[in-house]
Amino acid sequence: MKRVRAKAIAVKSGADLMNRWLYISLHTAAAAAFIFLLQRYFLSATLESSLLWAVVFGGCAAMLAFKQTNR
Repeated sequence: MKRVRAKAIAVKSGADLMNRWLYISLHTAAAAAFIFLLQRYFLSATLESSLLWAVVFGGCAAMLAFKQTNR
């Protein structure tokens, strides 16, 4: 029983891979947009600072989503 499950987990279809990268992309975009809007409009930060924080948080969100999809 364990071998069958291991094979099923090891063999990923193209749709699963696409869903994984779509999940990572959406997670990244949502985190970056959230932190940009928070910094820019609610905390009145400069554009450069807001973009920098958006890139940093987007990168962290991408790394977190990537780790979650590989569990």
